[in-house]
Amino acid sequence: MVNPDTARTIVGIIGNVISFGLFSSPIPTFVQIYKKKSVEGFKPDPYLATVLNCMMWVLYGLPFVHPDSFLVVTINGTGFVMELIYITIFFVYADSQKRKRIFLWLLFEAAFMGIIVAITMLVFHGTKYRTLFVGLLCIVFNIIMYASPLTVIRQVIRTKSVKYMPFSLSLANFANGIVWSIYALIKFDANILVISKNTNQNFQKLRSISNGLGALSGAAQLILFAIYYKSTPKVEEGEEEKQHQKPPEVQLSGV
Repeated sequence: MVNPDTARTIVGIIGNVISFGLFSSPIPTFVQIYKKKSVEGFKPDPYLATVLNCMMWVLYGLPFVHPDSFLVVTINGTGFVMELIYITIFFVYADSQKRKRIFLWLLFEAAFMGIIVAITMLVFHGTKYRTLFVGLLCIVFNIIMYASPLTVIRQVIRTKSVKYMPFSLSLANFANGIVWSIYALIKFDANILVISKNTNQNFQKLRSISNGLGALSGAAQLILFAIYYKSTPKVEEGEEEKQHQKPPEVQLSGV
């Protein structure tokens, strides 16, 4: 029988690979931005939100908050660097209004993280309470991150088209939720669904629930993809090039 610690490490490595796929998913968008030298109608919101989410999980994985969480730190640290690169490219090719918004949001996020770190170190003593405090904040950001594709789901149902819902991203979202749910559940007994007096177990239950919601969100996207794939209008390569040549004021872009 596989040792729980070994199984958790293996699942964590798999989760890191899948999470890296999620962090890499915006690359085609930024290649397009770089080639066109313009952000067009794209918004920086998802990347700004992911930066804060990664910072929170890096803090959670540090030894003085939650020991033995090296995998959590590595993948979220990598994601943090990647998202900063995306934001830098976005900033370079954005107009002055969007640049100001990006600067203010990054300033807010830096101040927010400073406050959270100060509270964690000065108010909470011991890894048990720090894990619970920072972990609950991480779960809130996890749920927000996983809930964001719901707007796309509404659009898919309304337009009966999956044009703006990439299959690879939906699949990665689903797999990511499944793997990290398993990671959180390993080493816990059948009472995992019952609220206990153990604060660490209760946190892991909440973490499993948040990642479970991510898996459900991904599954919903995959189901919609299967339903509406055939009804999605197919744009020929020549027609797509003509659409890209239209003036910016009549071009519709979205994230």
